[in-house]
Amino acid sequence: MLIRTIFSGFGGQGVLSMGYTLATTAMLEGKHVTYFPSYGVEVRGGTANCTVAVSDEEIASPVASEPEFVVAMNQPSFARFQSLLQSGGLIFVNSSIVDVSSTRGDIEVVAVPTSELAEKLGTIKVANMVMLGAFIRLSNIISFDFMTTNLSQILGEGKSKLIKMNKDALELGFNYIKE
Repeated sequence: MLIRTIFSGFGGQGVLSMGYTLATTAMLEGKHVTYFPSYGVEVRGGTANCTVAVSDEEIASPVASEPEFVVAMNQPSFARFQSLLQSGGLIFVNSSIVDVSSTRGDIEVVAVPTSELAEKLGTIKVANMVMLGAFIRLSNIISFDFMTTNLSQILGEGKSKLIKMNKDALELGFNYIKE
């Protein structure tokens, strides 16, 4: 089954890292994956997004014209990408900064106050991982336990000092969502 997700937000919010982490985990689990980043203006504060497709079978195209999931970390991304989401899809929003009052009626909004939750860990820089934890809880695209167990391999040796903080953020987001 092919599952497509668009991750979007300002540059510096870790949007591309969310997509890369999901894609790498799925690949290590033996799934077929495409990861397609789009940088826009490549400076902090510019827009960034990426598309991740995960499947049990070979993937023909990395394009996600009607994704099952969208993650919007800011207002412009919410406005832009909710229109692409397929009917019945889920849009995950950083409710700390995104107003969802103008949402399509045929999609479901998952509001996660990622900025506030990340601040509980001492830094807003892990808001992306809080969101990724929440996303994994509801999407079931990858195994949360597999990801957290293999986080040092997924993020790479260069991020070894950040493993515990990222794992804590993932768990915070995962546990924020009720079963």
